Amino acid sequence: MANTASDKVQQYKDSLKRKAEQLILTGFPEKIVLLNEILESPILNVKDLTNVHQKVNIPIPEPVQFNNGVVDSCSDEPSAKRPRTISESTTNCVEGTKVLTLEGGPVSCNQTLTQVIRTVKPHIKQLVEDANLLKMWISFMIPKIEDGNNFGVSVQEETLAEIQSVESEAAAFFDQISRYFCSRAKIISKVAKYPHVEDYRQAVRELDEKEYLSMWLVMCEIRNRYCTLHDIVTKNLEKIKKPRSTNSESLY
Repeated sequence: MANTASDKVQQYKDSLKRKAEQLILTGFPEKIVLLNEILESPILNVKDLTNVHQKVNIPIPEPVQFNNGVVDSCSDEPSAKRPRTISESTTNCVEGTKVLTLEGGPVSCNQTLTQVIRTVKPHIKQLVEDANLLKMWISFMIPKIEDGNNFGVSVQEETLAEIQSVESEAAAFFDQISRYFCSRAKIISKVAKYPHVEDYRQAVRELDEKEYLSMWLVMCEIRNRYCTLHDIVTKNLEKIKKPRSTNSESLY
C-alpha cells in the first residue's frame, strides 16, 4: 500500500514537470499572443471614457413646496393638523431622503464594466494557476542541501521568488474588483439618499472611468507578467533543470 502511494506521488511529480515544461515552451507564447489580441480589441480600446458611463436609475424628486411657511413634503403629519415653521421642517429634513423603494426599479451595475471584468477575470485566475504550477515545478527541481556548487540553486531560488511575487500580485487583482463594486454601491446609496446632490452622481461616473482604466492596466500587467516569466525561465532553463554540474563534466 505504501509503495502504491509513493508511486502515485512520483507519477504526480513527473506529470507536473511535463506540464510545466510544456507550459513554458508553448503555453506562454500562445498566451502572450492571445492577450495582445484582447488588448487590441474594441472592448479594451475605448478612447473616450465618457462612453463607459451608465445613467443611474434614480430620478430626482420634485422640489419641496412651501405653503404658508410649512414644508409639505417633509412633514410627518398634514400641515392642517400640525403646522410647523420653515426652520423646524428644514432641520428635520437635512438627514436626507428616507429610501424605502426606488421608483425606477433596481440600480444595475455598469454593463460595460461588467463585460470588461468578465473578460479579464478568467485570465487573472489562469495566471494564478500557471504561477502555482511553475512554483511547484521549480520546488521539485531543487536538489538536496549540500556544501558548494550552489550557484544553480540560487538561480532556482531567485526564479521561484519572482514566480511567488507574480502569484501574489495576481491574487490581489481579485480584491481590486470586489472593492470597486463595494465602493460603487456605497456611492449609489448616497445618490438614493441625497438625489439632489449632483456630486454623488458625478462620483459614480468618475469611479467607473477609474475602474475601466484599472482593468486595462490589469490586463497589461497580466500580459507583462507572462512575458517576464517566460523570459526569466527560458534564459535560465538549463540551470533550473540541472542546478549542479557533475564532477565528470567539470573535468572537460
